This record gives sequence, structure tokens and C-alpha cells, in this order.
Amino acid sequence: MTNKWNYQSPTQEQLIRRDRIAERFGLSPAVGLLMVQRGITTDKDVQQFLNPNLRDLYDPFLFPDMQLAVDRLNRALGNKERIMIYGDYDVDGTTAVSLVYKFLEQNSWKSNLDYYIPDRYDEGYGISNKGIEYAKETGVSLIIALDCGIKAIEKIAYAKSLGIDFIVCDHHMPDEVLPDAVAILDAKRIDSHYPYEHLSGCGVGFKFMQAFALSNGIEFSRLKNLLDLVAVSIASDIVPITGENRIMAAYGLKQLNHNPSKGLKGIIDVCGLTGKEISMSDIVFKIGPRINASGRMMNGKEAVDLLLSKDFATAKIKSENIDQYNDDRRELDKKTTDEANAIIEIDPAIVEKKIIVVFNRDWHKGVIGIVASRLAERYYKPAIVLAESNGFITGSARSVTGFDIYKAIESCKDLLENFGGHTYAAGMTLREENLEVLKQRLESFADAHMIEEQMVQTLDIDMKIRFSEIDHKLVMDLKRMNPFGPENQKPVFYTSGVKDFGTSKLVGKELEHIKLDLIDDSVDTAISAIAFGMYRFSDHIKTGESFDICYTVEENTYNNNTSIQLMIKDIRTNYQQ
Repeated sequence: MTNKWNYQSPTQEQLIRRDRIAERFGLSPAVGLLMVQRGITTDKDVQQFLNPNLRDLYDPFLFPDMQLAVDRLNRALGNKERIMIYGDYDVDGTTAVSLVYKFLEQNSWKSNLDYYIPDRYDEGYGISNKGIEYAKETGVSLIIALDCGIKAIEKIAYAKSLGIDFIVCDHHMPDEVLPDAVAILDAKRIDSHYPYEHLSGCGVGFKFMQAFALSNGIEFSRLKNLLDLVAVSIASDIVPITGENRIMAAYGLKQLNHNPSKGLKGIIDVCGLTGKEISMSDIVFKIGPRINASGRMMNGKEAVDLLLSKDFATAKIKSENIDQYNDDRRELDKKTTDEANAIIEIDPAIVEKKIIVVFNRDWHKGVIGIVASRLAERYYKPAIVLAESNGFITGSARSVTGFDIYKAIESCKDLLENFGGHTYAAGMTLREENLEVLKQRLESFADAHMIEEQMVQTLDIDMKIRFSEIDHKLVMDLKRMNPFGPENQKPVFYTSGVKDFGTSKLVGKELEHIKLDLIDDSVDTAISAIAFGMYRFSDHIKTGESFDICYTVEENTYNNNTSIQLMIKDIRTNYQQ
């Protein structure tokens, strides 16, 4: 598929601001311009961006209901009530449960605590009757729900009828009617004036514990040590790396790199990340999937068991178990993706539609979200993958830039038993007799709300530079922009008229990648680059003719030697322009 390159030259005003910021903060001009492009222009904003500080976290009592939540938890602990920490089975939910349980446990309240993760297949997403009934059987009178609960109106009413209170800590979009809980901590509430609404579920749990610590005179340092869990949730749940998320992610990464918990250290080891500088990208592609694999293939409770490990020997065994689950998940993911692509190839009419919907009752519920992501990436259209589970049809949806898949699904809520999610990822449950009508309604919604331009993948390019501008200073200044992620993506650069130095070659098992040495008219010394999966450009590159590249600037360490390497995202030759 040909990508559309989206690049705009800086305005004169942006260049003036670039020069001021670069001079004021000792930054390379390129990074000064990146600040301006990202709306970071005042001295205070630049200072806070370059130096994230926990002192800049907001007062947790700005959350609606926070005082109610703290009062209820204090009362439960004072009366020695039994408390259940309840969370979703994905990375965000399991890290949230681990954080709250750990913090309360380390402050001497372990005897009254339990934790619960619903089974993806037996109970489904969110609060379940089974979980509530287990709470009743074990004498629980307070449930703290994390990363779920904002729509569980009937379930929470059922719990209340059994004498069980709920505190809901969620970050998903609420409906107009809220559950009858003692307290609902969700910055997306209509009546919320909390300054930052993009926290992860684990982040909301952290704010709850921050408020609890303040009310009980507990030193913040005892909570700060749990930020490695928050960083893992922020990266894995793909929330914006701005505001409080940026601060917590920055500190959490430091913790992850220098003093991770036993459980996370076990995962770091099985990922092969020991001794390497762990980034948000490493969490997204290596650490997060292994935690997720527990809930996808077995039960998410195993992930919490691992994250709560107190000794490394136990953590090592549990980490190896979830590593095996991840291997199994990858095999199943590939098989299901191949089957989904086969369905699409057999019926070309599916590809002609603006939204892809595929169903196979035998697909494994644990991988349909991953498969939906693969289809959306391959066809660059919103994709919904459906399977059968417990007599219902269950589905996962993933979208593309500019199309709100949550709103599309919400427009069909009269056909659904349950649904939830956000703009680019959502899930749903329905009866099979409603499936065809759902497909038709979703297709009509896409026809009405999606334009052709949204179905062409766009590469957003931050800046056009020459190779002479890529030096050690630039690399060091780019590092100061970490952590990268949504709304603070790793900068993408564009250089035109580059040429092969004469040493480029195909590499990889199937010779599908290109290892390049490149020059442009600003340098005589070649700069190394790698272009994954771009073998089709090899013949053109070897002709010696010029071409354009867009790329990120990386550091590559080999045999203890570190050098600059360009990670090429796309290549454009003269005949393509």
C-alpha cells in the first residue's frame, strides 16, 4: 500500500519561536522546532516537558467523589471489613489491581484484602455476577473496581442488594446514568472538573491511593515506588503521553530500568531486555503482550499473581509460564489472522466496503482484538472481528485515524447486549440473530461518516532536515523528549535526494529488509539506516539514483559500540512522485 506523506513547512512565526526556545534551553534547532509544533512554547511548558516532576501532579481530591472514596476505604479498614480489589483482565486492569493491592498490603492491611480478575471466557469483560457472588461468599463488603465498572449499573445494584458497596475507578466513557456506587472516580464524568482526563485505569487507581496516602499521613515515597506498574499501563493502554501521564510514565520508566518490582523483573528477563534501556516501545511490544497473554490464553489472575511476586525465584517461574502463553497466543493469532484474510479474499465485496466485519464462531475470543488490529493495519479500514462465546456473539473492533469506532458501535446499541471502549478500540456482545442487521447498520454508519481520504494511510512528517543536522547533540536532545507515545510520537524526519553509498544490501531470513549506507548533498560520510520489509526498493536504490526517505533517528549499539542509525518508515522514488 502506498502511504500519503503529510508534511507542512514551518511558518516564519514558528521559526522565530524555534530559535528562541533553542537558545533559551540550549536545544538543537530541530528539537526547538519540534517543541513549537507540539504546542510547547512558553518557558514553563518547555521546562515541565523536558523535566517531568512528580510535584506537578494534580491534587487527587479534585476528582469528583474522591473524598467519599477515601472515607469509605478508611471506614472499611478501620472496621476490618473484607475488601476485594477487582479489575479487568488486560494489562491496564491487572496492573491497577496489583498497584492498589500492593499499596494497601505494604501498609499492613493484607489480612482483609482479596483480589479478583474475571475470566474472559466464562464471565466476559467488567463486573460479573460470578465475581459479586464470590465476594458475598467470602464476606466482602467493599469492592474497589479498577479499569471497569462505569457502565455496570445492574451489576452494582445487585451487589448493593447483597450488602456490598462499590468504589469505581475507571477511565472509560460513562453513560448519562451512573451506577449506584459509593464513589465513582472517572475524570470523563460530565460533572468532573479534574484537570486531566486521559489517565489509564491504573493511573486512576494511583490517584485514589495518592488521596488515601494524603488522608493517612503516608509518605508519597511508598507510593512512588509503584510507578513502574503505572508506566506499563500507560504504554499498553495507548493513552496520551501528555500531562500527568507523561510525568508518571517518565518516573515509572526510571523505576522499570533501575529498580523494577520482582514480577516485572521476571518479565524483563524473559523478554530479553535485561541490561538494555527499556522504552515505552519495549513495553508495548514485549512486556505488555506477555501480561496480556495470561488473560487471553488462561486467566488474568495469573498476571496479578506474577506482578505481586515477593521473590525472584517465584517471579521467574511465573514469567516463564506467561512467556509460554504468549508463544501460544502468537501461533493462534497468526492462524486466526490467516483465516480472516482468507474470508476477505474469497469475498471481494468485503474489501469494497468502508468497514470490514468478519465472523467465525470457532475463533478464540482471546485473540480477536489482535486480529482486528492486523486487519485494520493491512486494509487501512475499521475492522470488527467476531466469534461465539457462551451462546453470544462477541466482537473486538479497531479503527483508523479519523473514524470513531466507538460512536459507530454506540449507534447500534439497541442491537447489543453490552459494549464499551473508546475512539479507536471497542468491544461488543450481541445475540446471533442481530448479527446481519448489525453489519448493515455499521456499514451504513461508515458510508455516512467516513471519507475516502481516511482509508489511505498517512505518514505525518515533523520536519525536513539534511543529514548534516543529524549529530550527537540532536540525538541527546531527542532523548530529552522521552517518553514517546500517543500525542508525543517519536519525531519523523524527511530527507530528500539521498543516495546509496554503494554498500546497501538485502538482509533477513527471506532477504526482506534493506541495510543501507546513505549520503545526501550535505555530507560526504555515510549514515547507516535500516528499512524493514522494503525489499521492493532494492533495485532502484542500487541504480545510484536519488530517492526520498522518512525516518526516525535511533541509537544502535553493537559490540558495545553505539552509533546513529536511521529507522526508515517509508521510501519514495522519483517515479512515485
